Amino acid sequence: MKLVHVTDTHLVPRGERLHGLDPCARLEACVADINRHHADAELCVITGDLAHHGTRKAYRDLRAAVARLTMPVHLLVGNHDRRDALREVFPELAVDAHGFVQRVVATSAGTFLLLDTVEHGKGWGSFCAARRAWLKARLDEAGDTPVFLFMHHAPFHAGLPAVDRLGLGGDGERLGELLAPYRSIRHLFFGHFHRPICGSWRGIPVSTMCGTNHQVPFDFDALEVVPKSHEPPAYAVAFIDPDQVIVHFHDYLDASALPYDKPSEGRPDFVPPRAARAGPGRTAP
Repeated sequence: MKLVHVTDTHLVPRGERLHGLDPCARLEACVADINRHHADAELCVITGDLAHHGTRKAYRDLRAAVARLTMPVHLLVGNHDRRDALREVFPELAVDAHGFVQRVVATSAGTFLLLDTVEHGKGWGSFCAARRAWLKARLDEAGDTPVFLFMHHAPFHAGLPAVDRLGLGGDGERLGELLAPYRSIRHLFFGHFHRPICGSWRGIPVSTMCGTNHQVPFDFDALEVVPKSHEPPAYAVAFIDPDQVIVHFHDYLDASALPYDKPSEGRPDFVPPRAARAGPGRTAP
Protein backbone atom coordinates (compact mmCIF):
# COMPACT_ATOMS: atom_id res chain seq x y z
CA MET A 1 0.00 0.00 0.00
CA LYS A 2 0.97 3.64 -0.33
CA LEU A 3 0.64 5.93 2.72
CA VAL A 4 1.05 9.71 2.82
CA HIS A 5 2.36 11.15 6.09
CA VAL A 6 1.99 14.87 6.83
CA THR A 7 2.81 16.57 10.12
CA ASP A 8 2.83 19.88 12.01
CA THR A 9 0.63 22.03 9.78
CA HIS A 10 0.35 24.74 12.52
CA LEU A 11 -2.57 26.53 10.85
CA VAL A 12 -3.59 30.00 11.90
CA PRO A 13 -6.74 31.65 10.48
CA ARG A 14 -6.52 32.33 6.77
CA GLY A 15 -4.77 35.62 6.02
CA GLU A 16 -2.61 35.48 9.15
CA ARG A 17 1.08 34.58 9.12
CA LEU A 18 3.17 32.51 11.49
CA HIS A 19 6.95 32.99 11.77
CA GLY A 20 6.78 35.07 8.58
CA LEU A 21 5.01 32.35 6.56
CA ASP A 22 1.45 31.55 5.45
CA PRO A 23 0.52 28.14 6.92
CA CYS A 24 -2.77 27.86 4.99
CA ALA A 25 -1.13 28.51 1.62
CA ARG A 26 1.67 26.05 2.36
CA LEU A 27 -0.77 23.32 3.39
CA GLU A 28 -2.88 23.92 0.30
CA ALA A 29 0.26 23.58 -1.85
CA CYS A 30 1.02 20.32 -0.02
CA VAL A 31 -2.48 18.97 -0.71
CA ALA A 32 -2.24 19.94 -4.38
CA ASP A 33 1.13 18.20 -4.75
CA ILE A 34 -0.15 15.05 -3.05
CA ASN A 35 -3.21 14.95 -5.30
CA ARG A 36 -1.07 15.53 -8.39
CA HIS A 37 1.46 12.78 -7.70
CA HIS A 38 -0.04 10.38 -5.13
CA ALA A 39 -3.77 10.22 -5.72
CA ASP A 40 -3.45 6.43 -5.57
CA ALA A 41 -2.45 6.48 -1.88
CA GLU A 42 -4.77 4.49 0.38
CA LEU A 43 -4.84 7.15 3.07
CA CYS A 44 -3.11 10.17 4.60
CA VAL A 45 -2.25 10.61 8.28
CA ILE A 46 -1.44 14.03 9.80
CA THR A 47 0.44 13.58 13.08
CA GLY A 48 -0.62 16.58 15.14
CA ASP A 49 -0.02 20.27 15.77
CA LEU A 50 -2.80 20.87 13.29
CA ALA A 51 -3.57 24.45 14.45
CA HIS A 52 -0.97 26.63 16.11
CA HIS A 53 -3.32 28.17 18.68
CA GLY A 54 -6.03 25.49 18.60
CA THR A 55 -8.72 27.88 17.34
CA ARG A 56 -11.96 26.79 15.69
CA LYS A 57 -11.34 29.14 12.77
CA ALA A 58 -8.02 27.47 12.02
CA TYR A 59 -9.62 24.02 12.28
CA ARG A 60 -12.32 25.11 9.83
CA ASP A 61 -9.60 26.17 7.40
CA LEU A 62 -7.92 22.80 7.99
CA ARG A 63 -11.15 20.98 7.20
CA ALA A 64 -11.53 22.89 3.95
CA ALA A 65 -7.94 22.12 2.92
CA VAL A 66 -7.90 18.39 3.66
CA ALA A 67 -11.35 17.93 2.11
CA ARG A 68 -9.57 18.39 -1.24
CA LEU A 69 -7.40 15.29 -0.71
CA THR A 70 -8.31 12.42 -3.01
CA MET A 71 -7.83 9.85 -0.23
CA PRO A 72 -9.20 9.56 3.34
CA VAL A 73 -7.32 11.63 5.93
CA HIS A 74 -6.85 10.80 9.62
CA LEU A 75 -5.91 13.46 12.18
CA LEU A 76 -3.90 13.20 15.40
CA VAL A 77 -3.62 15.82 18.12
CA GLY A 78 -0.40 17.59 19.06
CA ASN A 79 0.61 19.88 21.91
CA HIS A 80 -0.62 22.97 20.04
CA ASP A 81 -4.07 21.46 19.53
CA ARG A 82 -7.20 21.65 21.66
CA ARG A 83 -9.26 18.48 21.67
CA ASP A 84 -12.57 20.26 22.33
CA ALA A 85 -12.23 22.77 19.48
CA LEU A 86 -10.90 20.13 17.09
CA ARG A 87 -13.82 17.79 17.77
CA GLU A 88 -16.34 20.58 17.30
CA VAL A 89 -15.07 21.05 13.74
CA PHE A 90 -14.35 17.33 13.17
CA PRO A 91 -17.16 15.62 15.14
CA GLU A 92 -16.44 12.33 13.34
CA LEU A 93 -13.12 11.99 15.21
CA ALA A 94 -13.33 8.97 17.46
CA VAL A 95 -12.20 9.10 21.09
CA ASP A 96 -11.61 6.37 23.64
CA ALA A 97 -13.55 5.91 26.87
CA HIS A 98 -11.44 8.59 28.59
CA GLY A 99 -11.87 11.23 25.87
CA PHE A 100 -8.45 10.77 24.27
CA VAL A 101 -8.33 11.07 20.47
CA GLN A 102 -7.18 7.51 19.88
CA ARG A 103 -8.51 5.01 17.38
CA VAL A 104 -7.86 1.97 15.24
CA VAL A 105 -7.74 2.20 11.45
CA ALA A 106 -7.90 -1.05 9.51
CA THR A 107 -5.87 -0.88 6.29
CA SER A 108 -4.73 -3.26 3.56
CA ALA A 109 -1.25 -3.26 5.16
CA GLY A 110 -2.38 -4.02 8.71
CA THR A 111 -3.64 -2.21 11.79
CA PHE A 112 -2.87 1.49 12.21
CA LEU A 113 -3.04 2.68 15.84
CA LEU A 114 -3.41 6.46 16.12
CA LEU A 115 -2.35 7.64 19.58
CA ASP A 116 -3.00 10.75 21.68
CA THR A 117 0.16 11.99 23.46
CA VAL A 118 -1.12 15.43 24.50
CA GLU A 119 -0.84 16.77 28.05
CA HIS A 120 -3.44 19.54 27.92
CA GLY A 121 -1.91 23.02 28.02
CA LYS A 122 1.69 21.78 28.01
CA GLY A 123 4.37 21.63 25.35
CA TRP A 124 5.57 18.24 26.49
CA GLY A 125 3.52 15.10 26.08
CA SER A 126 2.34 12.20 28.17
CA PHE A 127 1.05 8.70 27.68
CA CYS A 128 -0.68 7.90 30.95
CA ALA A 129 -1.82 4.58 32.40
CA ALA A 130 -5.29 4.92 30.84
CA ARG A 131 -3.84 5.43 27.38
CA ARG A 132 -1.36 2.60 27.85
CA ALA A 133 -4.19 0.27 28.87
CA TRP A 134 -6.10 1.23 25.71
CA LEU A 135 -3.03 0.56 23.57
CA LYS A 136 -2.32 -2.80 25.18
CA ALA A 137 -5.89 -3.92 24.56
CA ARG A 138 -5.65 -2.93 20.90
CA LEU A 139 -2.30 -4.70 20.48
CA ASP A 140 -3.77 -7.85 22.03
CA GLU A 141 -6.72 -7.63 19.63
CA ALA A 142 -4.39 -7.24 16.65
CA GLY A 143 -2.63 -10.53 17.39
CA ASP A 144 -0.20 -11.35 14.57
CA THR A 145 -1.56 -8.66 12.26
CA PRO A 146 1.13 -6.10 11.33
CA VAL A 147 0.79 -2.95 13.45
CA PHE A 148 1.85 0.61 12.61
CA LEU A 149 1.94 3.27 15.33
CA PHE A 150 1.28 6.99 14.82
CA MET A 151 1.85 9.67 17.47
CA HIS A 152 2.85 13.31 17.81
CA HIS A 153 5.50 13.24 20.55
CA ALA A 154 8.29 10.72 20.14
CA PRO A 155 8.86 8.34 23.07
CA PHE A 156 12.65 8.79 22.76
CA HIS A 157 15.30 11.51 22.51
CA ALA A 158 16.56 12.39 19.04
CA GLY A 159 19.59 14.45 20.09
CA LEU A 160 17.95 17.88 19.72
CA PRO A 161 17.80 19.09 23.35
CA ALA A 162 15.29 21.92 22.79
CA VAL A 163 12.71 19.45 21.44
CA ASP A 164 13.78 16.40 23.45
CA ARG A 165 12.86 18.18 26.69
CA LEU A 166 9.31 18.45 25.30
CA GLY A 167 8.92 14.72 24.78
CA LEU A 168 7.16 12.00 26.77
CA GLY A 169 9.72 11.77 29.57
CA GLY A 170 9.20 8.73 31.77
CA ASP A 171 6.04 7.81 29.88
CA GLY A 172 8.24 7.07 26.89
CA GLU A 173 10.13 4.47 28.90
CA ARG A 174 6.89 2.97 30.15
CA LEU A 175 5.57 2.86 26.59
CA GLY A 176 8.71 1.07 25.46
CA GLU A 177 8.25 -1.54 28.19
CA LEU A 178 4.64 -2.05 27.12
CA LEU A 179 5.60 -2.55 23.47
CA ALA A 180 8.53 -4.89 24.12
CA PRO A 181 6.61 -8.21 24.00
CA TYR A 182 4.83 -7.38 20.74
CA ARG A 183 6.79 -8.49 17.69
CA SER A 184 4.20 -7.37 15.11
CA ILE A 185 4.99 -3.61 15.32
CA ARG A 186 6.56 -2.67 12.00
CA HIS A 187 6.97 1.12 12.10
CA LEU A 188 6.37 4.19 14.26
CA PHE A 189 5.48 7.46 12.50
CA PHE A 190 5.72 10.63 14.62
CA GLY A 191 5.81 14.44 14.39
CA HIS A 192 6.81 17.34 16.69
CA PHE A 193 10.46 17.65 15.61
CA HIS A 194 10.00 19.57 12.33
CA ARG A 195 13.04 17.74 10.92
CA PRO A 196 13.72 14.70 8.72
CA ILE A 197 14.62 11.99 11.22
CA CYS A 198 14.69 8.21 10.84
CA GLY A 199 16.22 5.33 12.74
CA SER A 200 15.03 2.74 15.23
CA TRP A 201 13.94 2.69 18.86
CA ARG A 202 13.94 -0.55 20.83
CA GLY A 203 14.08 -2.37 17.51
CA ILE A 204 11.12 -0.49 16.00
CA PRO A 205 11.85 1.55 12.84
CA VAL A 206 10.81 5.22 13.25
CA SER A 207 10.49 8.24 10.96
CA THR A 208 9.34 11.84 10.77
CA MET A 209 10.03 14.83 8.53
CA CYS A 210 9.67 18.60 8.27
CA GLY A 211 6.33 20.24 8.89
CA THR A 212 4.35 22.15 6.28
CA ASN A 213 5.13 25.61 7.70
CA HIS A 214 8.26 26.39 9.76
CA GLN A 215 11.05 24.02 10.78
CA VAL A 216 13.46 23.45 13.67
CA PRO A 217 17.07 24.04 12.55
CA PHE A 218 19.81 21.42 12.86
CA ASP A 219 20.93 22.80 16.23
CA PHE A 220 22.35 20.52 18.94
CA ASP A 221 23.10 23.41 21.32
CA ALA A 222 19.75 25.21 21.73
CA LEU A 223 18.07 24.22 24.97
CA GLU A 224 15.67 26.72 26.55
CA VAL A 225 13.91 27.95 23.39
CA VAL A 226 13.02 25.86 20.34
CA PRO A 227 14.64 27.69 17.37
CA LYS A 228 12.75 28.11 14.09
CA SER A 229 13.85 28.15 10.44
CA HIS A 230 12.46 28.57 6.93
CA GLU A 231 13.88 25.28 5.64
CA PRO A 232 11.65 23.70 2.96
CA PRO A 233 8.41 22.02 4.04
CA ALA A 234 7.89 18.34 3.28
CA TYR A 235 5.58 15.38 3.38
CA ALA A 236 6.44 11.68 3.34
CA VAL A 237 5.30 8.82 1.15
CA ALA A 238 5.62 5.31 2.57
CA PHE A 239 5.43 2.15 0.50
CA ILE A 240 4.40 -0.73 2.74
CA ASP A 241 4.90 -4.32 1.60
CA PRO A 242 4.91 -7.58 3.57
CA ASP A 243 8.71 -7.63 3.71
CA GLN A 244 9.65 -3.94 3.76
CA VAL A 245 8.62 -0.38 4.59
CA ILE A 246 10.24 2.35 2.48
CA VAL A 247 9.72 6.02 3.45
CA HIS A 248 10.48 8.89 1.06
CA PHE A 249 10.64 12.55 2.17
CA HIS A 250 9.55 15.10 -0.43
CA ASP A 251 10.27 18.86 -0.24
CA TYR A 252 7.18 19.73 -2.22
CA LEU A 253 8.00 23.44 -2.75
CA ASP A 254 11.47 22.70 -4.14
CA ALA A 255 11.49 23.68 -7.81
CA SER A 256 15.15 22.93 -8.46
CA ALA A 257 14.67 19.78 -10.58
CA LEU A 258 16.10 20.10 -14.07
CA PRO A 259 13.98 19.29 -17.15
CA TYR A 260 14.16 15.63 -18.12
CA ASP A 261 16.62 15.05 -20.95
CA LYS A 262 16.65 11.52 -22.32
CA PRO A 263 20.28 10.28 -22.43
CA SER A 264 21.76 8.98 -25.66
CA GLU A 265 24.68 6.74 -26.55
CA GLY A 266 28.01 8.50 -26.39
CA ARG A 267 27.06 10.60 -23.37
CA PRO A 268 28.90 9.82 -20.12
CA ASP A 269 25.62 9.36 -18.22
CA PHE A 270 24.19 6.84 -20.71
CA VAL A 271 23.32 3.46 -19.23
CA PRO A 272 22.19 0.82 -21.74
CA PRO A 273 19.01 -1.17 -21.04
CA ARG A 274 19.43 -4.31 -18.99
CA ALA A 275 18.82 -6.56 -21.97
CA ALA A 276 21.73 -4.94 -23.80
CA ARG A 277 23.97 -5.48 -20.79
CA ALA A 278 23.20 -9.15 -20.39
CA GLY A 279 26.20 -10.28 -22.42
CA PRO A 280 26.94 -13.67 -24.00
CA GLY A 281 25.37 -16.59 -22.21
CA ARG A 282 23.48 -14.33 -19.80
CA THR A 283 19.82 -13.46 -19.64
CA ALA A 284 18.43 -10.20 -18.44
CA PRO A 285 15.49 -10.15 -16.02
